[in-house]
Amino acid sequence: MSPENSRVRVRIAPSPTGKLHLGTARTALFNFLFARHHNGDFLIRIEDTDKERSKKEYEHNIIDNLKWLGIESDDHIIHQSERGDIYKRYLEKLLNQNKAYYCYCTKEELEAEKEALITAGLPPKYNGRCASQKPQEGGDASPQLIRLRVPQKKIIVKDMIRGNITFDSSLIGDIPIAKNLTTPLFHFAVVVDDFEMKISHVIRGEDHLTNTAKHILIGESLEFNIPHYAHLPLLLAPQGGKLSKRDLETSFDDFRNQGYLKEALINFIALLGWHPEKDREVMSLDELIEEFDIKRVQKGGAAINIEKLDWLNAHYIRNKSVDELVLCLKGFIPQEWFDKNGLLRGALELQKDRLKKLSLAKENLGFFFKLEEYEPELLIWKDNSEKETLDSLKKILDLVEDSFEKSFEKIVELAEKEGRGDIYWPLRVALSGLKNSPPPIEIMKVLGEEESIIRTRKAIKKLQ
Repeated sequence: MSPENSRVRVRIAPSPTGKLHLGTARTALFNFLFARHHNGDFLIRIEDTDKERSKKEYEHNIIDNLKWLGIESDDHIIHQSERGDIYKRYLEKLLNQNKAYYCYCTKEELEAEKEALITAGLPPKYNGRCASQKPQEGGDASPQLIRLRVPQKKIIVKDMIRGNITFDSSLIGDIPIAKNLTTPLFHFAVVVDDFEMKISHVIRGEDHLTNTAKHILIGESLEFNIPHYAHLPLLLAPQGGKLSKRDLETSFDDFRNQGYLKEALINFIALLGWHPEKDREVMSLDELIEEFDIKRVQKGGAAINIEKLDWLNAHYIRNKSVDELVLCLKGFIPQEWFDKNGLLRGALELQKDRLKKLSLAKENLGFFFKLEEYEPELLIWKDNSEKETLDSLKKILDLVEDSFEKSFEKIVELAEKEGRGDIYWPLRVALSGLKNSPPPIEIMKVLGEEESIIRTRKAIKKLQ
């Protein structure tokens, strides 16, 4: 059975055993885009049955970061830890129908059997010794697992990205589906939840591809509709190899803390393994929803290119208004800078084209708010002498003190007459204390008359 005519309903099912990571964020985004493109539903399910490792703080981190990106569940969030009665009902059904049985084999026995099969070059599957044993025949032994009886058959996974993939159930063996009636295992809970939530399409990472055959077997035994499957390519390191442990431990918080905008992250993540028809690189969330086609997801791995993320982020920063950027900078610059609103806005207007990340704002805007100490030699242009530099700065100061507004044009005239480097270089350093900065006249306009005069006088004093 398959959900051909059902409403599109997809889900993301993170385990709250760690913070949100890039891979989970991508899976969530692809599901979200697919649902919105088809006017369907996007749902969130928290797989928190691992009581020792699951933490509410991780759950909140995952939900909050997805919400920041604009990805929210269309229904209430489901928690597996609250669904024990549902799993129990389906487990009892399978046991009553003799489609599942209690297994009494201990972990040690199963491990020894597995090692022996591997040594012999055989598939490490369960030999089914408890399949024909009745509960009372276990003697004093306690049941260790509940296993699904797996029929001998070919399982065809109809993958929307990879085409049909065939698995042989004889290589799988009888599948463990629960420790007991109140403790379902991952594979069983996932299948039951997807059915109960009316999930039509399961879109997840390719590391789940081998699990899908088991999920189809469990679903068929319960006479469920089998959802459509799509398995996303793995994320790769920038060089194309596997992600390192350090990369895998990088949480989504790190990207936010570095000052990447949500628009840039959404754009960047969407292109990790998917591309639009015309291979555009800059796309808004609405444009991604409009164009998203699961068939355009690639089969091969998707390399994470941070340079591309920086480029996208710089693009979105440039295209934001100053008002929007001021709001975005909360937490990235000193609070007192916000009190000097005019100066902050002017500095941003001048410097936003230089910002790759919001975390660089403090460094890029700092000289507008405080002139750091610098060596007098920095004021001198190329082979000029201290006297020549001092004379240039005095001429500039005279123009500024005579008329601040008229000085801009007169400084340009002076530079054309005496040399651009001779005039602009010492003025640039006097105003910013830096080798590299925006054009000095533009800095003057932001700093204003009083501060421009103070800084120019200070430069003159350094050379005297």
